[in-house]
Amino acid sequence: MFKIVKRQEMSQGTVILNEIEAPLIAKKAKPGQFVILKANETGERIPLTMADTNPAKGTITIIYMVVGKSTALFKDLKVGEGYQDVIGPLGKATHLEKVGKVVCVGGGTGVAVLHPITRGLKEVGNDVTCIIGSRNKGLLIMEEHMKAASHDLRICTDDGSYGHHGFVTDVLKDVLKGGDIKLVVAIGPVPMMKAVSNITKEFNVETMVSLNPIMVDGTGMCGGCRVTVGGKTKFACVDGPEFDGHQVDYDELMLRLRAYQEEERKCHQDYCTIRDAK
Repeated sequence: MFKIVKRQEMSQGTVILNEIEAPLIAKKAKPGQFVILKANETGERIPLTMADTNPAKGTITIIYMVVGKSTALFKDLKVGEGYQDVIGPLGKATHLEKVGKVVCVGGGTGVAVLHPITRGLKEVGNDVTCIIGSRNKGLLIMEEHMKAASHDLRICTDDGSYGHHGFVTDVLKDVLKGGDIKLVVAIGPVPMMKAVSNITKEFNVETMVSLNPIMVDGTGMCGGCRVTVGGKTKFACVDGPEFDGHQVDYDELMLRLRAYQEEERKCHQDYCTIRDAK
């Protein structure tokens, strides 16, 4: 069992932080990599990118939004309890090098994925501006972590309840107009990453995104996580999860994700009905 040593409900209770004992993974994991977790024998395998690692303590931190049956099952786990399986680190680590001025853009729970990458880019000597956003102030996560991981943090909310009133892409345009940006990293909802990539393409700025297709085994065997990048089929679990944002077929990715969302919502409703009836 991989024991939960810390649990925190964030973002109005819909986003959960778990710090989990996994010393071997914590020792090897690098920014951008992910793990696959399973709560129990009958649970579903869920891939989640690590928001942080602590090799000295032997723990990894994951942050997830409760959106379906499996994440609802995760939410029921308390400190002292644990996951039956945690497999990783999986995927290719982020390539970190000093390039100059970098902008990191995160939305929703994508901010958790962005955190170790932003920190890593700063640590190798880049000048890092970070732009994070959410629908409202109550849904914003990891503000202090992102402030520490960057040189300049800018916050956006769709409803204007905190920071800039508008989207992260509004602020990104202003930053890009300042010139001399060498790299943009965008992680969040697919429509956001698509919008960011379209903007950075106009400015001819290299852009990296982290994709979140459906995964099953995490080793490239099942093909469930296939995405089209530069006209070629790639598997996010072994070829990614990070890709050139200007080469991703976002429309295909969104169609594939939507195919599973309705079934996931139904499973979540059925699970909650059964749980509440006990």
